[in-house]
Amino acid sequence: MANLFLGFYLSMIMFLFGCMVFVSNRKHLLSVLLSLEFMVLSLFIFFFFYLNFMGFESYFSMFFLTFCVCEGVLGLSILVSMIRTHGNDYFQSFSVLQC
Repeated sequence: MANLFLGFYLSMIMFLFGCMVFVSNRKHLLSVLLSLEFMVLSLFIFFFFYLNFMGFESYFSMFFLTFCVCEGVLGLSILVSMIRTHGNDYFQSFSVLQC
């Protein structure tokens, strides 16, 4: 039982640290994507402990991981496209109005 609460607290602290990095470090797209993936990983840990505590199957976690992989692939494809068009991943180097 104590390990369960430790997992909940660990995942909440991980999520808060991921939010702090996401808000504070917005210079590079890659660092933003890494902080988002860290937040998703902490949510996965939370769902895993929650589903095991409530006695549900962990089948939902497989769906969650599938959508997390799709989210990561979309982020990396945006990063590759941005590097090919602009040469770097700085947010200041491109304009939204320029298409």
